[in-house]
Amino acid sequence: MSLRTIVFCALGIVLLYGLFTTGFPFLLAMLIAILLEPVIQALIRYFRMGRMTAAATACTLFTGLLLGFVYLVGFKMISELIQFWKDAPDYVNEARLFFEDATAKTQLFYETLPDGMAEQMQKWLESGVGMLTDNINSIVAAISGYFVSVAKTIPSLFVFFVVFVIGLYLISFSLPQLHKSFLMLFDKQSRDKVMTVLNNLRRAILGFLIAQLMISLLTYLVTLVGLLVLRVEYPLAIALLIIIVDILPVLGTSAVLIPWATYSILAGNMHLGIGLLVLLLVIMIFRRLIEPKIIGDAVGINALAALVSMYVGFQLIGVVGLFLGPVLIIVYQALRKVGLLTINIKL
Repeated sequence: MSLRTIVFCALGIVLLYGLFTTGFPFLLAMLIAILLEPVIQALIRYFRMGRMTAAATACTLFTGLLLGFVYLVGFKMISELIQFWKDAPDYVNEARLFFEDATAKTQLFYETLPDGMAEQMQKWLESGVGMLTDNINSIVAAISGYFVSVAKTIPSLFVFFVVFVIGLYLISFSLPQLHKSFLMLFDKQSRDKVMTVLNNLRRAILGFLIAQLMISLLTYLVTLVGLLVLRVEYPLAIALLIIIVDILPVLGTSAVLIPWATYSILAGNMHLGIGLLVLLLVIMIFRRLIEPKIIGDAVGINALAALVSMYVGFQLIGVVGLFLGPVLIIVYQALRKVGLLTINIKL
């Protein structure tokens, strides 16, 4: 691999990192504009619209659908989340009362033990119950604080949305000119290869994003149906929480469902506890069945490569790495297909 290729790859990685951090609203606007380009071309072809009119129409329809989705679905989820965390202290008190009741029921067992041993075991149990209650309280307080922090970022999110929408319109208006300007950076002999890389990259990245969205949506629907069958309160909000946790590496849906099922069984709600464990098993099997197929067909990389790249990216640079890792794998494959990046190890 030449020094020029190494420098080119390093600059590309830095540029991608910048786009996924500071420039993320523009990157998102670019991806949506590329996704809307077939719609814009259809409006130009069939309705005889100009480029500006067709792009404005497509962007307005997309923005309206996005705002409608946020209002109809997001508002319901947020209201359930708010109500859930308002009731969280009651859940903590129920858990504390349950453990206190269990402690009282074991008094008969203590009476059969020697005085010193019974007293020591009583202290250990009370200490354990107190520690568990304090931990639950701290967890609830931490999560509540997190949602307060999220609420404080609403102005930033509003600015992000405004910049994204404006960027979407501007990029859609001038996408052909941007495409030509980018190609002019390369000599004539290299433009065909660059075009091939861009086409492969566009299909792969859009395919990856659509695949992840489809997997999350299908998993959310399966989780929501399971929670509705179990007649759980706040099913929309809890299903959303499970999907958010499932996206994070290492944790997965078991980080929510297993503790919840364990508490339900200990509290005497055997039906809910077993139902949650069955739901966890169904979600795990469902994801294992659909994930390799959807990602493989949409992106062209195997599920193992996607998983490893997401995990390594997350460990190195945080949440941004969840998306940047697979993108680098996609870019690497696109460059190798056209011969711009070759690795030949000789021993």
